[in-house]
Parts: sequence; structure tokens; C-alpha cells
Amino acid sequence: MTEKKITRRRALGVSAAALAAALNVDARLALAVTGIEGAELGDAVPFSFDALQKIASERAMLPYVPVVVPSPDILDQITYDQYQRIRYRPEKSVQLQPDGRLPFQMFHLGKYAREPVRMHVVESGSSREVLYNTSLFEIPSDHPAHQLKSGAGFAGFRIMASDLKTDWFAAMGASYFRTSGPFDQYGLSARGIAIDTAMPHPEEFPRFSQFWLEGGEQGQPPLIIYALLEGPSITGAYRMTADRLTDARGVHRINMEIDAVLFARKDIERLGVAPFSSMFWYGETSRKQSADWRPEIHDSDGLAVLTGAGERIWRPIVNPPRVVTSAFADRDVQGFGLLQRDRDFVHYLDDGVFYERRASVWVEPLDKWGEGGVHLIEIPTDDETFDNIVAYWAPAQPFKQGDKRRYRYRLSWLDDIPFPAGLGRAIGTWTGMGGRPGHKRPEGVRKFVIDFQGGSFEGLGRDDGVELVVGASRGEVSNVYNHPVVGQNQRWRAFFDIKADGADPVDLRAYLRRNGDALTETWIYQFFP
Repeated sequence: MTEKKITRRRALGVSAAALAAALNVDARLALAVTGIEGAELGDAVPFSFDALQKIASERAMLPYVPVVVPSPDILDQITYDQYQRIRYRPEKSVQLQPDGRLPFQMFHLGKYAREPVRMHVVESGSSREVLYNTSLFEIPSDHPAHQLKSGAGFAGFRIMASDLKTDWFAAMGASYFRTSGPFDQYGLSARGIAIDTAMPHPEEFPRFSQFWLEGGEQGQPPLIIYALLEGPSITGAYRMTADRLTDARGVHRINMEIDAVLFARKDIERLGVAPFSSMFWYGETSRKQSADWRPEIHDSDGLAVLTGAGERIWRPIVNPPRVVTSAFADRDVQGFGLLQRDRDFVHYLDDGVFYERRASVWVEPLDKWGEGGVHLIEIPTDDETFDNIVAYWAPAQPFKQGDKRRYRYRLSWLDDIPFPAGLGRAIGTWTGMGGRPGHKRPEGVRKFVIDFQGGSFEGLGRDDGVELVVGASRGEVSNVYNHPVVGQNQRWRAFFDIKADGADPVDLRAYLRRNGDALTETWIYQFFP
């Protein structure tokens, strides 16, 4: 993982980081209304997704050319504080729909956002480039940004709310994009692709070098984003739609459909499809690690997987003592994502960044993805300012130089994923000393307590044959039992102890069943003795 120069808290202040938006039903009308002038626009040229794929295919046959950073000495002067003095002019916001629902703005380049991207507007099969010009921004007269030349490029872009006060979709840096999620709070980020994450050699970060933004037709998602991906080992053409829906509770859901056509420039050892980056410092299972006063600090608390065979898996995230990759082998996975299940403010007590409001993200393949596995990368951290969690789908088939692949998937940013009403889900995991209260505690034994909740427990009591099934990759499991939680509707608690010698991790697996049928999803955990 590369070091971040701007902390997560600062990034929230800058606005966000990672992808966005679409454009006009009538580009000429929208540009005229928003005040975009001729000097800020390039000439009209034909554009289509097929044409973008051809560009990506042709570039994959050529040597990679690193991006040229414009006026690096000037950008070095646009520090974090100087960056905060730059504002995009509201009257220059480009309306992506005639009714003003989708205004979009550009991010300025700076010391910590140096690699320029090119921005284009698409309408009726043609595109026009939006050219960088200081007239698009409110910049103090003594600011170093005035020394940048016209056409320098932008750091990225964002989709604004109709009142132009907040953004809900943003893109800036590499192939990162993210949304403000269900509760208007930025958290984890998605990426276009991951290359060689957590391998012995450095990870590669391909970048979206150009974006084309288009407004959707009536009855279709209102936002269409096209992007050209470029990196030393890969090129790609992306078509991404986005629609922000709000329910009666005022909770948002951002639905995206992504069509990624990839071309291998070189052999790629590990391809990561539909990747996410998140943060987990500590939670309810790792209280001894916490140095901060807040009870829990994380953007996501678990990985959820719906396997090709229909099994639902829940894997709580941990902050490990060393970098760990967990692979969940599967065929034609039906869905996976990083979730923030814990929505209780009291469990975080942070009224500044509101971790209980962070988005959950869910991926559903729209085609058969074949053999592979969901990978979860956990990296040790001692604070909250760096993303240390990565998840993605890793296909088993090698991606060789000259190969072409297409991945289509639905990506949802939401408060919770759809879940069967008749199945229990893990809602809490705790650990502590093994053994029993009032007795001498055995050395080297750890107790695990898991709470499940769901309609599958309706009407069941202690004597109705509910059984806890526990498995461990090594070590000795003991004190296995379970019972309904007193006074809590449809909530069941499972207990077991584990004793294992050595420092190697122990893979744990547990679920509740009755008469041979599973009552809950499968809980999986990696325990470090």
C-alpha cells in the first residue's frame, strides 16, 4: 500500500476522494446555463464506449508512458493549507440534467493531488473536453495556482447535491472512487482494479487518466461515467452508471452498474476485481489493542460473502500483528462486500466523523466469474488515518500479456445488504479469558462469544435442539454451548473456548443449526494466540 500524504480527516475536509458523475441531456444548453465558456472547452469529437475500448486495446500494445506532472515546482507550493483556499466557482458547476439534479465540479491540482486527469462532456455521440482554466476557480490573488498554465488538467471531480453545498460522489487519485453513502458520510473507497496487492513486490496502482461524463436518458440511471484506465501492466475501458435513491427514512442508496473491459500489457500475477479499501483500527473483539478513548474505530467491521453455492459467510475484520491475506475460494460467487453492521453511536462515541454512519458496499456479479476467490487483506495499523483493509475478487485463471477480459457487476453503497428473513446473522463478537467464572482460569485459553439474531430463532427455546457447530484449523475447542439471550427477541448467544500453541493464526468457523438445517450464516474468524 502506498503512503497517504493527506490524512483521512483532512481528506474529508478537502471533500472526498474517488469517483463520480455524468452529464447533459443537452450539453450545449447545460454548458451555457452554467457559464462554461468557449476558452474552457475543446472541440467536439465523436465518442462511444466501443471507441473507448479500441483506445484501451491499442494502448495495451504500446509501452506504458508515465503521466507528466505539470509544473511540479508550482504544485509543491499548493500545500494542504493553500489547497483549502481554492474553491470551485458555483456558477461554473456543470448541470448533468436539465432539472439541475446533478451538478458536477472539478478538483484542483495540488501538492498531494499531482497527477492530472482530463475531463470530457458527452452528448449525442460527441464529446468536448473541459479545459483547465483558473477562471473555473475562486483563487486568492496571491495564490501560487495562478502560475499554472491553461490546460494543466484536474485532480478529479465530484457530483454535488442540487444546492451545491455538499457532494455525494467523488473521484481523485489512481482509480479510487467513493460516495457519501446512506447517511451522508464518506468512508471506504472503491477502485477500478487492484494489481498485486499484498505481494512480495510493490503494488501497482493504475489510474483513471480520462473521464467522460454523460447524462442518462429518461428512465435510465441519470449518471454515466466513462473512464480510461492506464498502468504499467494494464489498460481498461470502463462504463459506470450511478443513481442515488432516497427512501422514506431519508436514507440514501447509490446503485452503480460497472462494465470493465481490461487488456493486459504484461503478465499479472494477482488481479483484484471490484476492489475496496477501508480502515479498521479496533473494535469490540480487540479492546486490549485500543490506545484511544473511543470504544471502537473502524469504517467497516466485517466481510460478507454469498458463495456460488448459496452459503452466507460473515468474517469479522481484525487488526493483525502482521500483514495477512485470507482467501475464500469459490466458483461463480454471487456477492461480497465490506460492511459496517454496527450502527450504534454509543459503540463509537465519535460525533466528529461518525463511524456508525459509514457505508456498507456490496458487489453482485452480472455474469459468471468462474473459479477464484474473495481475498481479504488485513494490514497492521496503530491509528485511523490510513486504509489498512482491502477486499476484492481474485480470478484463478492467470491474466497474461495480450489477454482481454470483461467484468460486469452491480455495486451498491447502502446501509445494509438484503438478507433472508429466516436466517440469523452475526451481530457481535467478543473474546475474553477462557474457562468459567469462579474457577481457576486455564492458561492459554481464549473464550469466544458470538451473538446471532434473526427470524430463524422465532419461538425456539433452550430445549428445542439448537446446536452450535464449531471448527478450528488447529488447537483444542472446549466449553461449547449456546442459549437464547434473556429478554431479547430472536437473539441467540454462542460460546466456545479455544486453546492453541504457537504464533500461527487459527482459522475458526461456527454456526447454529437445528435438525441438520443451518439457522445462521457461517461465522469465520482468524485468531492469533
